[in-house]
Amino acid sequence: MLLLAENLRFLRNELNASQQSVADALLITRGRYSKYEDGASDPPIDILLKISRYYKVSVDLLISIDLRKYKLEELLKLSDNRILLPIKTDSKGENKIEVVPFKASMGYLVGYSDPDYIENLQTISLPFLNHGKYRAFPVEGDSMPPYKDGNFIIGQYIESLSDLKVGKTYIFITREGITYKRLEDQSSSKIQVSADNKFYQSYEIAKENLLEIWEFRCSIATDEFDRNSSELDNETIIRMFNEIKSDLSKLTS
Repeated sequence: MLLLAENLRFLRNELNASQQSVADALLITRGRYSKYEDGASDPPIDILLKISRYYKVSVDLLISIDLRKYKLEELLKLSDNRILLPIKTDSKGENKIEVVPFKASMGYLVGYSDPDYIENLQTISLPFLNHGKYRAFPVEGDSMPPYKDGNFIIGQYIESLSDLKVGKTYIFITREGITYKRLEDQSSSKIQVSADNKFYQSYEIAKENLLEIWEFRCSIATDEFDRNSSELDNETIIRMFNEIKSDLSKLTS
């Protein structure tokens, strides 16, 4: 909880507040609050929640992110999950598109909120993408044709779950991994997603497991289009599969 102590000192100094004024707002003594800032003791959950509300910074950020690395007024958050979005800019202050590499894609789950990790990602620029924050993610598997291994999906950062649209495709960053799927439905506690490849069943993701969401904006193919492989497309495979099922049904009847 040493990071919490550093964050408490930083936030209080940003507000130009005294320890006494913060303690009064929390309904505790100044001596007790000073121990939290010094790292001499950890606040219990009820006090930690009060601290979070006082500074308007979520508990997960207070204890897991070094807030000194950010300008508070420029923090971007996924409001429903309260996750920081580090942003890389060029010398002109313009956003760069970070590329998450295939081999390090799982590392993104650890480093997505770490500005040092984001700083080390390679970047690209696309002049037709502006007015938003974009990032490129690798595609793996065959669940979302025509995108396949070697492709990258460039997504625009979604700040709130209320901005999600049924029928649109998104890169969902969850505690289990990175997945590119189409949104089918959502409720107060979960979303339902599906693959465009109908061989894969739709499934649900609990909103509490969502870390980031990026809406599809464009894609990059790193392999040449294979005309021969396209002749056996997804619809053709499904049709063949249904015909086989029909033939088997006739044989067993």
